[in-house]
Amino acid sequence: MPPEFFLDRNLGRRVAEELRARGWLVHRIGDVFPGDAQDIPDEDWILHGLAQGWVPLSKDGRIKTRDREIQPVKDHSAVLFYLDNQQLRSLEMVERLHARREAIHRVIGAGGPAAYAVRADRIERTWP
Repeated sequence: MPPEFFLDRNLGRRVAEELRARGWLVHRIGDVFPGDAQDIPDEDWILHGLAQGWVPLSKDGRIKTRDREIQPVKDHSAVLFYLDNQQLRSLEMVERLHARREAIHRVIGAGGPAAYAVRADRIERTWP
């Protein structure tokens, strides 16, 4: 069964729609929490997603450096992915993620805890 992903608010609705169109199983944070999750701390949405078995996906690589935010990843021996460039347009984000889909699935299967940057040409483990 393919992994399911939980997308941070900062990825936007279009990224979710385009990934779904490419066969990804994704859940938007705004579909789970009220008010598009504006008042939901990162550690809460990450924990919620991991409790469902969903892989967190963001474009905020700083999550891995904040103890409270990375703790759910540690506790669940999970993996978290983030785009390494916050300036990408929506379709560029989608293309970058989709191009790395096999590698992303492979490291999910290997388990964690770990955080990976999704770069233009590869995914790279950046934590721990």
